[in-house]
Amino acid sequence: MSVFPVSEEKNRWLREKMAELGINEDDLEEKFVRSSGKGGQHVNKTSTCVWLKHVPTGIEVKCMAERSQPLNRFLARRELAERIEALAGLPTRRELEADKVRKRKSRRRRRTADKYEKRLSPNDQDRDP
Repeated sequence: MSVFPVSEEKNRWLREKMAELGINEDDLEEKFVRSSGKGGQHVNKTSTCVWLKHVPTGIEVKCMAERSQPLNRFLARRELAERIEALAGLPTRRELEADKVRKRKSRRRRRTADKYEKRLSPNDQDRDP
């Protein structure tokens, strides 16, 4: 497997995740095409967009998030691993992040409700306007 221009920890994580899901480099079909968007002449001259296909499952990923081809190769593999993980029914990174946000919002809602309940004294509740 290639070494990508990210930290060694992220490279190791990707290798482990691909091994855990049974994704082999031989099962991947990879093409490089020209990206679109910002970048001007640089984008028009270089093929930084990465198209990745996992042949056994038929899942295709296209990544053109960055101007660097090696970085897009890493991001495409990470996205492919997440999609295969979701297909297998395992919780993905995005789902875990969404759960964290949901829990945080409910905790804030409860705290706010508790704060306003405490402000009302028993005498205030008995009075009629």
